[in-house]
Amino acid sequence: MEQLYHVPVMGQEVVNYLVGDKKGIYFDGTLGGGGHAQIILDILDKDGLYIAIDRDMDAIHTAKERLKSYKNFKAHCAIFDKIEDILNREGVKSLDGILLDLGVSSWQIDQDKRGFSFRPGLNLDMRMDVSQDLTAEWVINNYSKDELKRIFKEYGEERFSGRIAHFIVAQRSKQKLASSSDLIKIIDKCVNPRFATKSYARIFQAIRIEVNDELNILKNTLKEALKFLKKKGRLAVITYHSLEDRIVKNFFRDQENPCICPPELPVCACGRQATMKRIKPLFIQASPDEIKSNPRARSAKLRVAEKV
Repeated sequence: MEQLYHVPVMGQEVVNYLVGDKKGIYFDGTLGGGGHAQIILDILDKDGLYIAIDRDMDAIHTAKERLKSYKNFKAHCAIFDKIEDILNREGVKSLDGILLDLGVSSWQIDQDKRGFSFRPGLNLDMRMDVSQDLTAEWVINNYSKDELKRIFKEYGEERFSGRIAHFIVAQRSKQKLASSSDLIKIIDKCVNPRFATKSYARIFQAIRIEVNDELNILKNTLKEALKFLKKKGRLAVITYHSLEDRIVKNFFRDQENPCICPPELPVCACGRQATMKRIKPLFIQASPDEIKSNPRARSAKLRVAEKV
């Protein structure tokens, strides 16, 4: 279980595409167990600096222990859109590279008390930062039917969002829903048994995204990241599902082609200039060998863009 926390997805690819200056300053917004951090720190010059944050204090403790021999490593507990606050603390004005490895680590999923998995009998928690108030249990037991339907549809892309929301509200009026088993039983009433596992994954993903405000934070982080990258500095993002990948893809595309003029105009009149260029290939996926040894890498996409 500990090892799963430390397996970095596409570690060598991240190094190859992200690190251009071994004496540079790099920022990791999703430290996790420190897998990517260690690979990058191993090649950084002693004058380089690696600043990392994570909203999960358990991850910070684990990574600090793992990376305690590196004198040019700094870690902070924070949400990754707080780049400016952390850089101010470190006295850093600009960055040579930024890494975001999105999603939930295998270690977090395996921690039953965290409630990220749809294994039966787990608490409905799903908080990446356990100090926050909003939990999955609160969402399930207090959101209106329309609110539940919305998050299941938007964040889970679940076909039976309305039906599942209806049954949740009906069941909780009789008894509070307190565990993953309670939620699984409701989903089972609403979907074909052949496709139930996919619906479990979609619904639990949707609730997790809502609890942690993942997509809004990602949008804010991409904007913040651009402000602090040096010219030729790179932003590398690893995504694990279509919702977050779409946000990253569209952001990179819009920064590379920011013109908002009507397509019928022969020349650009808005004057908007590109701020980034996408690094090709437009996305990189893990090799078959890596997927075989680390199944979590199967759905991963690495996208990289460079500030111009």
